[in-house]
Amino acid sequence: MTVKKLLSFLPIKAFKDPDPVVAVIRLNGVIGAAGPLRGGMTLAGLEKRLDQAFKMKNLEAVALAINSPGGSPVQSDLIAKRVRDLAAEKSLPVYGFCEDVAASGGYWLACAADHIYAQESSIIGSIGVISSGFGFPAVLDRLGIERRVRTAGHKKSTLDPFEKEDPEDIARLEGILKELHETFKSMVMERRKDRLKEDPDVLFSGEFWTGNKAVELGLIDGIGEMRTILKERFGEKVKLVPLEDARPWWRKRLGFGATGGFGATGGLGTLLSGEGLGAVAEPHEWVQGLASAAEERALWSRFGL
Repeated sequence: MTVKKLLSFLPIKAFKDPDPVVAVIRLNGVIGAAGPLRGGMTLAGLEKRLDQAFKMKNLEAVALAINSPGGSPVQSDLIAKRVRDLAAEKSLPVYGFCEDVAASGGYWLACAADHIYAQESSIIGSIGVISSGFGFPAVLDRLGIERRVRTAGHKKSTLDPFEKEDPEDIARLEGILKELHETFKSMVMERRKDRLKEDPDVLFSGEFWTGNKAVELGLIDGIGEMRTILKERFGEKVKLVPLEDARPWWRKRLGFGATGGFGATGGLGTLLSGEGLGAVAEPHEWVQGLASAAEERALWSRFGL
């Protein structure tokens, strides 16, 4: 067999003209540290996948599949900044695709993308900051319990749920919330710029909208599904390559959260601690986990999910 005939069998065209690749990273769930009964998105948990995504061969873009009701403003900021830093370093466009919800911190993540798309019924927005809790100042008296608290630093017990609210503490908390809100607003204005089409008092009120309305407001660029949009942009042969999290198969199957805690899927994973199949969660971890799970449920339920 001649060399020419041998070469005819080799996929030389694939080497010369490879199909374009888009790396897909799923950003799903509440943003923040994981607990015994809930998963959570953090930069530490996503960092490896983000780095891998931007290093893929024949890469034309990175796509973010976002489904999050929000959570920690710090982790939202850290994740979004890492996406932007990598995009600038590699000179690659980032596409954001909002699914059920991209609200609060979820929309913060969406703003890391250069182009944002959603479905008609997606929930978008909630550009605001919230602090919530409960107060039990009369419970201990009613139960005949004496509580003993000692502090070094007269503000160390600020917002103690078993004490009556102090107006000074409330004012200080509201100042912190306002500062965080300004950071969020700055991120949105920097990333969306002249695409925003509504008064800031409306956009940054904490209100949320459907995907259709979000297009009108300039919060997103259009309505569309990931595969369809990316094929229109990069051609029919574009390869969408999902970057999976690094959990072992048994952790995924049993419902363990991506960062070492538990996911919301239940199963045997809800009975065991994140360190392995033989370890049972401590009682205080269950209490904290139940509170975290209730908080997570409340975040999703705000948007009818």
